[in-house]
Amino acid sequence: MSRIGKKPINLPAGVTVDVAADNVVTVKGPKGTLTQDVNPDIAVSVEDNEVVFTRPTESKRHKSLHGLYRALINNMVVGVSEGYKKELELVGVGYKATTQGQVLELSLGYSHNIFFALPDEIKVSAETPKGKNPVVSLESIDKELIGQIAAKIKSLRKVEPYKGKGIRFVGEQIRRKAGKTAAKK
Repeated sequence: MSRIGKKPINLPAGVTVDVAADNVVTVKGPKGTLTQDVNPDIAVSVEDNEVVFTRPTESKRHKSLHGLYRALINNMVVGVSEGYKKELELVGVGYKATTQGQVLELSLGYSHNIFFALPDEIKVSAETPKGKNPVVSLESIDKELIGQIAAKIKSLRKVEPYKGKGIRFVGEQIRRKAGKTAAKK
């Protein structure tokens, strides 16, 4: 039984949900508009300021789709009302980040700088507080897109376990390993 799929989505003030005949759900809010195709097996209805999802059978496939589409639409509702923000920290000597419009320029210890073009749906800013590591902030209404872009930026310089250098989320805990000197004792 999908507990998530059974839970209705409460719509905050200013957010509207429209369900088209071909099962395309459109969510409009103060921050923007998002759309999502829903499998025809899952029925979506808007009833007194709540979005309700129903499935035709108790088969495993329908149960999984039930929870999936409820979670996707809920992420869209949260995105258009509040938005999502991810912050990446660049840990390493000489690591820098600057922005020029929608292009993020990263200096990550390679022989060349990396220019990363971002889609228009994402707002990016880079700052380097005095005495701290550079921080890249990403903001968007689309949770899936912002997570994918953040993962792509992280993959440019993965965190290594010995010194902890690389790109990580702000507040992320890294498992550190002891070096060669720890084995000699």
